[in-house]
Amino acid sequence: MNDTPPDSLIPYDEIVQEALRAVVGRVLGQVEATNGVLPGNHHFYITFKTGAPGVEIPAELKARFPDEMTIVLQNKFWDLGVREDGFTVSLSFNQLPAKLDIPFSAITAFVDPAVDFGLQFQAMEDDAIEETAAAENDAAERDVASRVIPSEDGSNVVSVDFGKKK
Repeated sequence: MNDTPPDSLIPYDEIVQEALRAVVGRVLGQVEATNGVLPGNHHFYITFKTGAPGVEIPAELKARFPDEMTIVLQNKFWDLGVREDGFTVSLSFNQLPAKLDIPFSAITAFVDPAVDFGLQFQAMEDDAIEETAAAENDAAERDVASRVIPSEDGSNVVSVDFGKKK
């Protein structure tokens, strides 16, 4: 008997990744609908690949974070705009404003530490998971990397990893 599962002709991993990224879009859309007012203590850490197709960030941020960066949507953000395929937001980095345009496909993690909820996604262009560099926009105060790692206490972190066939 063969223990190797058959190759699927249905791209389940891509479908699930897309559906989970839609959760991020829906949450950000709700915040956009309230003119950027976050309910209660909710705030978001969003990690994304800076070199992914469609990502538009200032050159100095791209130089500081050539692979991946994490932004914080909490107190100091404005002009949040959500589209079907991504979002734009303006943040302050070292007291300088910057507008970012991020496709949902570039996101590798979404965390709401207020309720211990997180989603992790496969990197779209890499098989290896690399260490996340916190962008430390002016609202960032916490260690982001420790928040996106699934914990043993049963917290609400969802990690989807179907792996790639060799």
